Amino acid sequence: RSSAKLVAPLGCLVTRQKHTLPDLPYDYAALEPHINAEIMQLHHSKHHATYVNNLNVVEEKYKEALAKGDVTAQVSLQPALKFNGGGHINHTIFWTNLSPNGGGEPKGELLEAIKRDFGSFANFKEKLTAVSVGVQGSGWGWLGYNKEQGRLQIAACANQDPLQGTTGLIPLLGIDVWEHAYYLQYKNVRPDYLKAIWNVINWENVSSRYAACKK
Repeated sequence: RSSAKLVAPLGCLVTRQKHTLPDLPYDYAALEPHINAEIMQLHHSKHHATYVNNLNVVEEKYKEALAKGDVTAQVSLQPALKFNGGGHINHTIFWTNLSPNGGGEPKGELLEAIKRDFGSFANFKEKLTAVSVGVQGSGWGWLGYNKEQGRLQIAACANQDPLQGTTGLIPLLGIDVWEHAYYLQYKNVRPDYLKAIWNVINWENVSSRYAACKK
């Protein structure tokens, strides 16, 4: 399945479409040696699949609560909706942010925006790495676009909090720093994982996301 189709499963409560686990646009072993096949298989087929399954369950319960007008139940379901919905959204973006042909630097408009907002690509890379290393516990490091200010921003989100839903920034590049994203290969040395992941960043995809959010 092409990377463009990975966006489709996000759906919404209005249409009541069941969420499904998106296919990867590459094999589990395609990102080696930077991210090994075992990590990718468990991360995608187990962890992401769990978020999808739980999201479908909680949305069904939310639908029932709406039908009954049970506001208390709706409120009590919000944390699970945020966690599992965020997990699905975040990972759907994450897979497209990676590529066996990735690495290097972005080109064109995105590179110019990075230089404008961070001084240089090297400065940007250092700042996003530092923010991602510094996430306490589980979470994500993000490059996002502030549409109101017309500039790029770096942010960290805890757990599976979705970037746009919690900060308003449009997600361009997300780095998963949950231990399930790297522990089997890098143990507890998160900086080594973050150093390696830059070799598989799909800048073509990130650039496309940047171009689309500016329209």
